[in-house]
Amino acid sequence: MTEARRKITDEERRARLGARHLLAPTARASTPEAVAEALLGLHATDPASVYLSVAARLQDPSVTELERALYEDHTLVRMLCMRRTMFVVPRELAPVVDASTARAVAARERRNLAKVIQEQLGFDERWFAATEAAVVAALQRRGEATASQIASDVPDLTSKIVQAAGKPYEARPRITSRFLGVMAAEGRIRRGRPLGTWASSQYRWIPAEPHPDLPVDEAKARLAARYLEAFGPATTEDVTWWTGWTLTDTRKALARTEAVEVDLDHGPGHALPAHLDAPAEPEPWVALLPALDPTPMGWRDRDWYFDAGHRSELFDTNGNIGPSVWCDGRVVGGWAQRSEGEIVTELLTPRGVGREALAAIADEAARLAAFFADVRVKPSFRTPLERRLTR
Repeated sequence: MTEARRKITDEERRARLGARHLLAPTARASTPEAVAEALLGLHATDPASVYLSVAARLQDPSVTELERALYEDHTLVRMLCMRRTMFVVPRELAPVVDASTARAVAARERRNLAKVIQEQLGFDERWFAATEAAVVAALQRRGEATASQIASDVPDLTSKIVQAAGKPYEARPRITSRFLGVMAAEGRIRRGRPLGTWASSQYRWIPAEPHPDLPVDEAKARLAARYLEAFGPATTEDVTWWTGWTLTDTRKALARTEAVEVDLDHGPGHALPAHLDAPAEPEPWVALLPALDPTPMGWRDRDWYFDAGHRSELFDTNGNIGPSVWCDGRVVGGWAQRSEGEIVTELLTPRGVGREALAAIADEAARLAAFFADVRVKPSFRTPLERRLTR
């Protein structure tokens, strides 16, 4: 007789979220490394999101501590990986991410750029390899350098290509940024300290050592298991979407983990054996999470923590979430930073948000404003609610 599969409800999933994602007050971490470890990776498309995601989960938010991890100890590594998205991941996990996702992304980026510069500039693969070597040599001489400084040492990088030819938005950028981006994706160089504040998207570049080589299938199985540790239970579609793999690769990777099949409120899913026991009574919590925070971006199916009726307010047209307000495992509203630095919030789902939770949201807004200090940030992907709050 077949044993019945464990049923895990949406309520159970929400009950685990505060502790697992370090959002409940007593679950907050003491180091940025612990935050990245718990979440598997921090979305880094917006540089500010890395800092704000960490700040929301630290006992004592500190820009200095995150800069230490990123730029001094290098215990956190910035990588172009899952879904061709920039993440910051723990150093120990970087080889797994590289072999399972980033390596394929880097190969595509290289092919695409090589095709463009061959067609438009006549530069072949030998030129590409020689220019990479010249960039590495320039960085070894300088120690660190801006893109402009590297281009002054490697003049071919000032060559321009045409993008969107004939369109109203036609552009003729230098190849510098794309070329350095490909080298970073390959692990040849890495982004160092930003120019300006911690919210800046302009970086210095420094040399880097390539990641240790791991078998692809082994790396995918390890990444799938780590994903389930951080985000499970989850559906096959969740894993496929989050990693950017094919459905076939996802199924193969899941089969090599210890995951078991479970029933979720929205269909079949996968959970690790450690997650089959009922969760403890959850601690009340609220959080103000930034645009593209790893918690709301952790699943393809978001109905279990989000009122679908508010999607158009909090997500842009590409499915990227803006700044969000959370209460006990649900998204209940959004927030924004105004030009004078004030953090303003708006609840879209006030029902069920009691007086104590409202006071906690106000406290979190004040904590966030203190962390920003004089820094002002606008998300790259702006949502209707965030725009409305900043008028």
